[in-house]
Amino acid sequence: MKDIASRGSIILLRSPPIASLLLVDFLSLFYSGAPALLFFPESLDRTRSHGTHLTKPSMVINAAEANSEKLYAHYLSQAAWNGGLIVLLQTSPESPKIFSLLHRIFVGEPLDKLKESALKAGVSEDDFQAFLVYAGGLFANNGNYKGFGDTKFIPNLSKETFELIVKSSKAYENDNTHITKLWKKVQNPIYSLQPRLTSLGLANKGVTTYFSSNCTEEDSNLVNDWMKTKRIEAYICRTFKTTADDGLPLYTIHLASVKSSPKPPLTMDKEKYKNAYFQVTRGDYSALLKLASDHLANAKKHAANENEMKMLEHYINSFVEGDLNEHKEGSRFWIKDKGPIIETYQGFIETYRDPSGQRGEFEGFVAMVNKEMSKKFGNLVDGAERFIKLLPWGRDLEKDTFLRPDFTSLDVLTFSGSGIPAGINIPNYDEIRQNEGFKNVSLGNVIPAAYKESVIPFLSEEDKRLLEKYRVASFEVQVGLHELLGHGSGKLLRQNADGSFNFDKEKVKNPLTGKQIESWYTEGETYDSKFTTLGSAFEECRAEAVGLYLSLQPEIIKIFGYEGQEAEDVTYVNWLSLLWNGVAKATEMYQPSTKSWLQAHARARFVLMRLLQLEGDGLLEVQEPVPEKDLLLTLDRQRLATDGKRIIGEFLVKLQTLKATGDAAAAERLFDRYSRLDEPWARWRDIVMLHKQPRNIFVQPNTALKDGEVELKRYPASAEGMVTSWVERFPTTEVDDELEKLAEADSKYFEELERLAAA
Repeated sequence: MKDIASRGSIILLRSPPIASLLLVDFLSLFYSGAPALLFFPESLDRTRSHGTHLTKPSMVINAAEANSEKLYAHYLSQAAWNGGLIVLLQTSPESPKIFSLLHRIFVGEPLDKLKESALKAGVSEDDFQAFLVYAGGLFANNGNYKGFGDTKFIPNLSKETFELIVKSSKAYENDNTHITKLWKKVQNPIYSLQPRLTSLGLANKGVTTYFSSNCTEEDSNLVNDWMKTKRIEAYICRTFKTTADDGLPLYTIHLASVKSSPKPPLTMDKEKYKNAYFQVTRGDYSALLKLASDHLANAKKHAANENEMKMLEHYINSFVEGDLNEHKEGSRFWIKDKGPIIETYQGFIETYRDPSGQRGEFEGFVAMVNKEMSKKFGNLVDGAERFIKLLPWGRDLEKDTFLRPDFTSLDVLTFSGSGIPAGINIPNYDEIRQNEGFKNVSLGNVIPAAYKESVIPFLSEEDKRLLEKYRVASFEVQVGLHELLGHGSGKLLRQNADGSFNFDKEKVKNPLTGKQIESWYTEGETYDSKFTTLGSAFEECRAEAVGLYLSLQPEIIKIFGYEGQEAEDVTYVNWLSLLWNGVAKATEMYQPSTKSWLQAHARARFVLMRLLQLEGDGLLEVQEPVPEKDLLLTLDRQRLATDGKRIIGEFLVKLQTLKATGDAAAAERLFDRYSRLDEPWARWRDIVMLHKQPRNIFVQPNTALKDGEVELKRYPASAEGMVTSWVERFPTTEVDDELEKLAEADSKYFEELERLAAA
């Protein structure tokens, strides 16, 4: 599936012939390993996890054990899919209602019958296909805004034709009152081109449901200040602003949980702070978290070891009670569960889409270990302590002890959320990452799928040839370095609750000033709470820069199986690919009207590209060979190991120092210099948009129970396959009922957006 044309920041989901739709069934097209093996043979010669280490593959798993693993994967997938519906409520006020309308229509009758009725009503083949493409886009992104880029997409058929299809459906025939009501609620938000409604953001910069629509950046900052005083982290909450009886603002911090009754100290009664009131309640997304928790409870019965059982127990407690500390405790057991056959992580994880950079979007994945690639990552972990010493910021800004993580390559069975990444470094909780450990995950079957049928503009023919040949190989290297030695490195300088410091305050010097350290994190402060909106892009830039810097080491490239000229080509392509993304892709995620970046990774890559362009004295050049139509990126590969390494190394020292000392103001100034779209980049963005390429949408499989056995069902890589997978994932309209109830309960907080869509 492709978003092919752009109208400002509105993406039109066009309907080209099926053959050119870029829907990817990554299990059947790109993978023939664990998921296929897991679900079909009765016995497998495999390794077995015991929670602390991975034993040698010296035993054959019998049928009972294999079936238990299938059931474990099935119930985890069910939990992930049901929990993933929360993202609809986290994206826009209309997303759950649009989902309900489309899902009710598709559940009501087979697609061929719906199409037959629509064509009889006068709908063209192309318009019906556009309807399916729009539905697939909404299902894949869990909302009507892109998961990567946060811009709105609208159907490539008229509102009148969309309504014709709705009214041709069996769902409309069976309950025209309810379907008509739904359609009237969503038709304007689906199609509205009002500037504020074209992207996600806070107040007049866009749409968000993490805050009520009357919240401004000042409100967000005030809420952040109050939450710091209470040592409340924002991962599992939303904030709604109303007016108290005396006219002062009342901010309700609403926790995600099954239970909604007061439970101090998780919940808090109203109190006054800086001429406003604050209270903490719970019960957000209750019905969906109940479904996810019930499936996790079933999965727990089939866990392979004590760590997995404890992990799920704490996740369930977190979802039921609204207690973030329970999720942290579950994460501690997760990082202890080394090398499981079936891997999962679920909860409110990444903060990219919260305008303040602190609230987590629900995410859940279930995957199986790819042993061949995991062995390479294991070798990288073996050398990690040596490689970290090569980083340019020195020992004082590095963790006191390297916490050896688990690093596996996984082949995804299920990934719910707003999109599928290529790699993950989690948990995101500072105190666990800094002091206890983390896991690195590379989603191996996503990487080749993500590069399928990609067009490469703005490069010479030779560079294009190298990129096509080595981009998957180089990206696997970059993911490994980015996750393990990028996100996994670096110390936060902190003052503890007892007044002591986790560094020698008298001896440690700031590398940028040569003076003593003057700023640090205090009790209750986290990286996210200090860096807020900048945090994600800044950290992604640091991790990407680590990948570039260390990929110059032949020893590291050799771990991945490349030596000699081929190793040099992989290293060059690693730099070329990332910097080409900065030129050819990143500015798609920039919104000129608000002068804001809509995606953290895109901003990070643009910053690194501009750094080398501005500071490299010809190391990286961008030219406009065909005015207003084409660009050309050139990179001097002979200077990467000298000038390239020096420039990136000096920049890394700045990034790590500012992060370690919590100096968010200086970080903002640094990033602003390299991420502004000064001329000619403001004009060159138009050229980038002319060459905008389709993006992948993955058609994921389903698991189902039949006569006590778990079956795996795959679907064609087509719009029809995408829709069918979601119908069979949720075969009844019960989830639609719950989504509508939750959306209706929230609607009073977003009336301003509803009025704007109707204007």
